[in-house]
Amino acid sequence: MQLSDYDFDLPQASIAQEAAEPRDRARLLQHFLAQDRSVHGCVADLPDALRSGDLLVLNDTRVRPARVFAQRSSGGRVEFLFLGPALPAGSRVWQTMVRPARKLRAGECLAVEGQRFQVRAVERGVDEDGQPNALWSVELLDGEGQVLDDAGVESACEAMGQMPLPPYIQRGGGEDPRHVTDRTRYQTVYASEPGAVAAPTAGLHFTPELLKRLQARGVRTTYVTLHVGLGTFLPITVEDPSQHPMHAEWYRVPAETVEAVAACRERGGRVVAVGTTSVRALESCASNGELRAEEGLTRLFLHPGCTLNCVDGLLTNFHLPRSTLLLLVSALTGRERLLDLYAEAIDRGYRFYSYGDAMLLLP
Repeated sequence: MQLSDYDFDLPQASIAQEAAEPRDRARLLQHFLAQDRSVHGCVADLPDALRSGDLLVLNDTRVRPARVFAQRSSGGRVEFLFLGPALPAGSRVWQTMVRPARKLRAGECLAVEGQRFQVRAVERGVDEDGQPNALWSVELLDGEGQVLDDAGVESACEAMGQMPLPPYIQRGGGEDPRHVTDRTRYQTVYASEPGAVAAPTAGLHFTPELLKRLQARGVRTTYVTLHVGLGTFLPITVEDPSQHPMHAEWYRVPAETVEAVAACRERGGRVVAVGTTSVRALESCASNGELRAEEGLTRLFLHPGCTLNCVDGLLTNFHLPRSTLLLLVSALTGRERLLDLYAEAIDRGYRFYSYGDAMLLLP
C-alpha cells in the first residue's frame, strides 16, 4: 500500500461550494458490492434503497462555530480555530490552530474583531521532533479582562464565531451573507453534542421528513458521538499510509446503540454507518463481531487490510485524494473499485467533498 496509489484528478468545478437544497436532493450513487452494480438517484431515495430492519448509525456531534478573527496591535489579522479545552481540565486554556502562527508571542493580547473579547497567547505547540507548529494554547478574556471558563468560551464562540468550513469552500469576508447560512447548513439536523470542529458531512443530507420516511419504511436509527477534531485537517505525509499517526478524537458508543446493533443482527438487518466518523466510533469498540459500550479517545486508522467488525454498509460523501477518509472507504470497497466509482462520479458530474453529493455502499 502506497499513498500515491490513492491519488486521482478532480476538476476544480467538481468541488461543491454550496450545499444542495433541500438537503436530501443531493445526488446519490448507490453501489452494491456483491453485484458490482451501481444505481444513480438522490438521497431522498434512501427509504427505497434500504430494507425494513436495517439500522442507520448517525453521529450526533455538533459543530462549534470555532473560527475567530482577531487583530494584533500592529494591525495584523490572525485566525484562531478553537479546537477544545487544553489539559488539565478546568485550566481555562484552550488549544487553537492559528494562521499565521509564527508571528505570535507568548503573553500577546489580540482584540477579537467587532467584539469586546481578547485572545491572549499562552504557549506555542511543538511537534514530536520539537519543531514549532501551528497550534497555540490561548486564553479568551471578556471585556473586563477576566479569563473565561470552558462554558464561557463555548458561549462566546456561539455568539461570535464562524463555522469552520474547509479551505476548499470559498467564502468572502465577514460580511459574506453565506456565513449566516453556513451556521445552519454546515450542521446536521440531529446535532446535539457540542465539540466538533468539522461536520460529519454524510449526515448533512438528512432532513426531519427523510428520517420520518425511513422510520415508516422500518429502517431504525441510533446514534454515536465522535467529535471531529484536528485530525481531519492533517494530511498523510508518509508514502506508507499505515505509518500515518492519527490524531486522537473523543467518541462515545452508548449502551442503547450496542443494544440496537444486537437487535439488528437478530432480525437479519444490516448495520449502515452514516459517515466515516460513525464507522470509526463503532469499530473503535468492536472486535470479533461484538460491540461494547465505550467512550474515550480513538486513534483508529482504518485502511485496506483492516477488517470491519461491525459495519455492513456505509453512506459517505466523496473524499479528498490521499486522505485517511479515502483509505477508510477503500477498506470496504478495495482500491481499484473505489477509484473506478470516483471516476464514474466525476464523469457524471457528481459534486465532491463536504457540501457535495453522496455514495451508498451496500453488501
